[in-house]
Amino acid sequence: MSLAKTRIAARLLAVAALAALTAGCFQPMYADRGDGSPGLREKLMGVEIPPVEKNNASREARVQVEIRNALAFKLYGNATGMPPTHRLVLRFSSSRSSLMIDPNTALPSSENYGIDAQYNLIDLASNKSVMTGTTFSRVSYDIPGALQRFARARAFRDAEDRAAQEIAEHIQTRLASYFVAGT
Repeated sequence: MSLAKTRIAARLLAVAALAALTAGCFQPMYADRGDGSPGLREKLMGVEIPPVEKNNASREARVQVEIRNALAFKLYGNATGMPPTHRLVLRFSSSRSSLMIDPNTALPSSENYGIDAQYNLIDLASNKSVMTGTTFSRVSYDIPGALQRFARARAFRDAEDRAAQEIAEHIQTRLASYFVAGT
């Protein structure tokens, strides 16, 4: 065996040894704990999501319901019945801006919809804030023509739904990180 092959074999052996040493450090995020403490799924199911304060029959009220429903599904799945241990207070604002304007009609042909959200996780036992954060989502959508009003309205609604799903995913990821790491 040549010297080069020996060095390669030694390096592979060292990498395999290091991988074997660190293999016990990995712990799946959603795995059940062997010590009887509640797992991440049970902790997430203890988060209460009260309704966001928005005017009824407004576009933002619909987006609020979309965010709340998406977040509830991500946290609880289709399970219910856990007594709440935390409350998640959510506030958000939305924006809409034109990205491209058609030079012939002076109407937008592509727009951007955004949501900026602030959230606060409150421990119900002590009534103190344990985690706060902000997140945002920006999605773009095309408007298929000046005369297609329904298509424009539908594209806008789809953009709202996509942005709401993104906000819910960001918050769920941050909550999971908090309950696993404690920070």
